[in-house]
Amino acid sequence: MMEWTIRRAALGVALGVFACLSVNAQDPQFTQFYANPLYLNPAFAGSARCPRVVMNYRNQWPALTGTFVTTSVSYDQHVDAMQGGLGLLVTNDQAGKGTLNTTTVSGMYAYQQALSKKFSLRAGFQATYFQKSLDWSKLTFGDQIDPRRGFIYNTNDVPRGGSVGNADFSAGLMGYSDIFYVGFAAHHLTEPNESLIVGTSKLPMKLTGHAGASIPVGMQGKYGEAKTRISPNVLYQQQAAFRQLNLGLYVDHGPVTAGVWVRANDAFIASLGFQTDKFKFGYSYDVTTSKLTTSTAGSHEISLQMQFACKAKTKKFRKVPCPTF
Repeated sequence: MMEWTIRRAALGVALGVFACLSVNAQDPQFTQFYANPLYLNPAFAGSARCPRVVMNYRNQWPALTGTFVTTSVSYDQHVDAMQGGLGLLVTNDQAGKGTLNTTTVSGMYAYQQALSKKFSLRAGFQATYFQKSLDWSKLTFGDQIDPRRGFIYNTNDVPRGGSVGNADFSAGLMGYSDIFYVGFAAHHLTEPNESLIVGTSKLPMKLTGHAGASIPVGMQGKYGEAKTRISPNVLYQQQAAFRQLNLGLYVDHGPVTAGVWVRANDAFIASLGFQTDKFKFGYSYDVTTSKLTTSTAGSHEISLQMQFACKAKTKKFRKVPCPTF
């Protein structure tokens, strides 16, 4: 199962850091891809034109002892003088109830260019500083166990780990019209070393491809816009030996958005969102389709977006017609 393998490998860095000199970790993931656009692709920076603040929370497998909790906050807006958008993204990932903690701060710029009256291109660049830390006090070892009384002894293992920080760089492209969009992002271009001990633990490059369309259906509204739209989507991610394919469909009707996704050989996802011109709220639930289904309590994710007003839009600006959840 893909999700279990990826997150287990990440926690393995914490639990096995003392056992080897070279390990690889993977990125945490969000189910509501488009509700966290800067995390998905830096080319989204400023894509809504006006300033926006996005907050995301994900609790993966809350029924297990070593749950994974990931949060993020971002801000972005379009700047006419720079012919593109600026963005700031802060994320925090806690694996094993804070045993392994990773915090990242990213700044990004996305250049926008209209190639024709119907098609535009965005190119995004991202610079990140991350800090990863290990709380040795939360690890347990075999020599702490008493056969009858459990964990009562102090370990003889020498504390190692601590924290490490490094720079990281990413880039992305996106092409879109009023109906369809396609994007590609490459994160961790330099594959920075994140080893907590002597040796090398490279963060593998992550490649993401995503595409979809926003198709109007039914009767037109007061201003000539369809009241209902359907949005089929596909997303593919690859990081080291791990592969992930997501297929999904959103249906927008007025202020309500409903979506279903299938993560190949891994999970079924249902989402529900509510949005106005200034406020968006979304919830999604991942149902694991493996033998772990009854023991993990799934994965819960919440997104909140606030859209602020700004000056009248320029004629050259075209918004990306992608979903917001």
